[in-house]
Amino acid sequence: MLRLRPLALALLLPCAPVLAANKPTAIAAADLETAAHLRDQALQDDTAYDFVAGITTEIGARLAGGPNDEKAREWTIAKFHALGFDKVWTEPVTYPKWVRRSEHGEILAPYAQPLALVALGYSAATPAGGLEAEVVGFPTLDALKAADPATLQGKIVFVGARMQAYRDGHDYGIGSAVRTGGPAIASHKGAAAFLLRSAGTDSNRLPHTGVTNFTGATPIPAAALSAPDADLLERMLASGKPVTIRLALDCGIEGQYTGANVIAELRGSKKPDEYFVMGGHLDSWDPGTGAIDDAAGVAIATGAAKVIAGLPKRPARSIRVVAFANEESGLFGGKSYAETHKATIGKAVLGSESDAGADRIWKITASVKPAARDAIAQIAAVLQPLGIEYDAKEPGNGGSDLSAVHAVGMAAVSLHQDATRYFDWHHTANDTLDKIDPQQLRQNVAAYAVTAYLAAQADGDFGSKPGAWANEHE
Repeated sequence: MLRLRPLALALLLPCAPVLAANKPTAIAAADLETAAHLRDQALQDDTAYDFVAGITTEIGARLAGGPNDEKAREWTIAKFHALGFDKVWTEPVTYPKWVRRSEHGEILAPYAQPLALVALGYSAATPAGGLEAEVVGFPTLDALKAADPATLQGKIVFVGARMQAYRDGHDYGIGSAVRTGGPAIASHKGAAAFLLRSAGTDSNRLPHTGVTNFTGATPIPAAALSAPDADLLERMLASGKPVTIRLALDCGIEGQYTGANVIAELRGSKKPDEYFVMGGHLDSWDPGTGAIDDAAGVAIATGAAKVIAGLPKRPARSIRVVAFANEESGLFGGKSYAETHKATIGKAVLGSESDAGADRIWKITASVKPAARDAIAQIAAVLQPLGIEYDAKEPGNGGSDLSAVHAVGMAAVSLHQDATRYFDWHHTANDTLDKIDPQQLRQNVAAYAVTAYLAAQADGDFGSKPGAWANEHE
């Protein structure tokens, strides 16, 4: 018998875990065939559309902490039970309760005109009776940053930066930066209030709301103008005549509110404690009914899980669907989920969230360990007939709420939706069911069904572990 000396044995033993970690993750040919059948079945399934139609009709707008918040949770819990999930539960999420009561704006001089505007989340109220002040305009956020504070004391700041429509929606980086950061900058410089051209790509006279961030600043009244009204204001400012606006915003924070993430699960057949996680956020802004943002996201994940549940045998790992609480005002649901599950994040084998409407998915990207890249390519090959391309060089953060979960260590896949139309309706009264194309919605469901099933069946993991992606963007 060959006997190893203790030193030689000690040198060999650490190799086993290393070899296991580097073992390529792979997907069996039979599972790829099953996924192709799931894909084709999902293209004929209307579970997702029925979900969106139901919640937008029976509940409507779902402002976080608002009157429909609890109603939406109870509706979703009942729907998950009715669809046959093995387990349904909630996890509490606490956040500031911001309320909107009324809003009004008008130009007083040089030419009287009413304004179509909407208060931003976390905006302060105007004084009783409203606020009247001269307007100072800026074309960009950088121009506001460079402004002399002495010129803004007691004034209303307006930033007119414009967004253009793109398939990847990248101009939202411009609009959201103005909306989230502009009011605090204006406050620091002594402004009385803040207005922006809506963060959107439409020309409708419907303003886009959204959250702002006053961390470290005194909250001031802040609102978004519809695109035509922003054009009107810019024309008046260009005339060189002083422009005065009256604002009356009745809104503000009323303490704390505790909502919840709603979670449903199909239990896996071999590794039930490991899971693929997908979903969307249950809350919405209040002008519309939150169809594309983001009832569609929860619906897509629900529809995908329902198709998988119809298989003769459950996949090896569990399939988890999360309807996240209060994404709109600061990713509260995602951050809470990440904090609750960070110690066991390795159990979340892979995840992806839908939060860009319901138009076609056109690209897949991923952040996984190198040994799992081939498995992602296998998934992408099954998605290719849906018109989805694979960009192996671009990372994937998993989507809005799941970006927080990815940050604590979950391997992530991103299924990128065509956002060309999305920012026409985003955060407006036009976010309604008629904007959803059932055929494109089914394509989304098919993509998520394939991805979830194959990740749940994969031989090997995708690299989830605490802190796995801490250096991803360095």
